[in-house]
This record gives sequence, C-alpha cells and structure tokens, in this order.
Amino acid sequence: MKLWRWILLLLVIAALVAFGWHWAANDPGYVYVQIHGWYAERTVVTAVLTLLLFWAVLSGLWWLIRWPFGAFSRRHRRVSRQRMSDGLIALAEGRHGDAERDLNRASRLDSFRGAALLASAEAASRRGEHARALEALDHASQSAPQAARVLRARVLRREGKPGEAVALLAPESDSGSLSPGGWRELALSALASGDLRRARQALEPLQKSAAFGTRAYNALESKVLVATLNASPDGAVLNTLWSQLPKAQRRVPVIIDAYARRAAGFGLILPAMDEVESALRREWSPLLIETYGTLGNNDIDARLRRAEGWLDAHPNDASLLLTLGRMCLRLKLWSKAQTYLQRVLALAPSASVWEALGDLHAGQGNDALASRCYRNALASARGEAIEPLPLNPQTGSVDTRPITIEERSELGVPRLRE
Repeated sequence: MKLWRWILLLLVIAALVAFGWHWAANDPGYVYVQIHGWYAERTVVTAVLTLLLFWAVLSGLWWLIRWPFGAFSRRHRRVSRQRMSDGLIALAEGRHGDAERDLNRASRLDSFRGAALLASAEAASRRGEHARALEALDHASQSAPQAARVLRARVLRREGKPGEAVALLAPESDSGSLSPGGWRELALSALASGDLRRARQALEPLQKSAAFGTRAYNALESKVLVATLNASPDGAVLNTLWSQLPKAQRRVPVIIDAYARRAAGFGLILPAMDEVESALRREWSPLLIETYGTLGNNDIDARLRRAEGWLDAHPNDASLLLTLGRMCLRLKLWSKAQTYLQRVLALAPSASVWEALGDLHAGQGNDALASRCYRNALASARGEAIEPLPLNPQTGSVDTRPITIEERSELGVPRLRE
C-alpha cells in the first residue's frame, strides 16, 4: 500500500514540474536588481533558484556555528536517556539503590524530570526509605501532580498510614477526578483504614475505567466486599447488605463464604445454608464445602446425608471428605469419621486433617494418639516431618486409593483423564 502511495506522489510531482516548466518556458520573466551601483539581471526561475541556494548556504553556516554549542546538550540528553533506561531496568530487577541513583541523575533533563522522579520515589519506597520517597514526590509534583499524589498515597499506605492516604485522595474522589490508579489506591487505603464505605464507592469508577484486568478487579472487589460483610454489626444489617449486592457478586465463592460464616455467627443458619447449597448446585466449590461443614449443628443429620450424596460425583475431593469427617465427629460416628479422614489424609494431607484426627482419637478416649495427631498438625503447619500413626488391628487398613470416575462429553463419548 505504501509503494502505491509513493508512486502516486511521484506522478503528481512529475506532472507539476512539467506544467511549471511549460508555463515558465513560454514567458521566463525578468528580474532586475540594482543597489549601490551593483546590479543583477535574472529570469524569474533563475532568481528563485538563486534565493533557495542562498538560503541553503545560510542555513548550513548557521548549523555549523551552533554545532559546538549543541554538542554538550546532545550528550546530556543521550546520557540522561541511558540513565533512565538503566534505572528502570534496575527497578524491575530489584536493585532499588542503583535504580534510585540512576533515576535521580536522569531527572536533570527536563523532559524526563517527572517520570524519573516518580520512578525514583517508587524505588526509595521499596527500599523502605519513605522519607526519601516523599521528598522525591515533592519535586515530582511540579511536573506530574496527579501521578505524584497517587504515588504519595501508596507510599503512605506502605508506611502504615492508610488514613493519611485516604485524606490525601478524598478531595479528588469527591469531585470524581481521580485516575484509575488513584481509585485503586483509594480502595486499598480505605480498606486498610477501615473506611469500608469509601472503599466500596471506589469500586464503581474503577470498574468503569476498565484500566485493570478482570481477575485483578475481581480480587480487589472480593476483598472489599468480604471485609464489608465481616464488619456487619448484626444480622439485619448483614441481610440488608446482602440483598443490595448485585447477583454477580452474590455468586462469588469467597463472598458467599463470608456471608454464610457471618450469618451463622448471628444464628442465621438457614439463610446461610440456603446460599451455600444454591451456590454448590450452580458450581462445585471446595471452599464452600468446608463452609457447609462449619454451619453449626442444626439439622446436621440431614446435612450429612446431603453431603454424602455429593460423593458420587466427587469421590476424591479432599474438602468434601474432610467436611464429612468433621460432621461424623459431631454425631460421634467414629468409624465413618475415621474412614473419611484416613482417605483425605492419603489424598491431601494437611494440618486440618491431622487436627480432625486428633479430635477423633480424643473423642474415643485415646489421648496418646490424639496428642500425636495434634503434634503432627503443628508439624504439618510448620512444614516439618510428621510421625505416622500405628495401624489399628481392629479396623484394618482403609482403601485410600483415588476412585476413577468415567467422564463423558456432551455427545456421550468417554474422555481420557490427564
């Protein structure tokens, strides 16, 4: 496409030159100049070409005169560009001291001043030199005031002063003129300071800006909403807040988990169970399975039967097996509890499983095994070696091998498991 454009341009130029030559050949014109006894006679075309040549010679002489004076500034720009590049690379590599030094030197060039000082402040903040970061931001605010304000709020939040960060961003927040980074920083600072109302207000403009990816925004939104639900003073406020949330937010597992646990804490077991069961019918979630097993002892027999019905579709789910084991412990079904807990211990050992096994042996009166399980729970949490349990000759060994499930596509064709 570009080749055709050049060809077309050359054709247009050739046509203009031919037309001009034809026009000048018929009547080349006449120019006569006389000054202080000096005179010149030229045609119009020759006079124009003479003037163009004279202008080119003067321009060349002017460039030669200026060249020595511009050599220093050119070197300064070249060195500043190199230092800016080195500083940004050092910042990405975690060499924050080198980054701060190079960026401060690069800021001596006016065109790099704002960006270099902002990056230098970020490097100083990552080193823990918050005073130096704030000093750099004072200078950067003259070139990039809004960006410097957002970065200052971030430095204050890292320094453990989220309230000051919120106060710094509040005026622009009230006027709606914050940048996307400012809205995000306001949400994080407000969340850290306990100002959950302002944190929730920052979510809508941040979502509208579309400046962050879906995953990053959803993670921030979940943090804010979970903190808001956990801060509800009573069940009435909790249910009002829950009913006001959009449907999409009420389907996020971590948010459902926060609501269910908070509702159970206020004695609202049935609403909590309804939300968890509805979510599990829509989509399987190990997090909500664990939540389902912690919702008090109300109607635990029916909940156990319902959870055991999920084993057909999820026989190797560690969270489901652990939940079943804990429910059986509450009902003092020791044999079933041991079966479930030994299976989950073989599939996915963790501190929670060892703790549940400790509760099992403590309920059976075997304090020695219970103590060993509790020690193993502590060792598992620390990443240390555990002490295996002796084989129970009465129960024998439980089959802990994973159960293979046949999966089929929408057309009924069996799928090969990876």
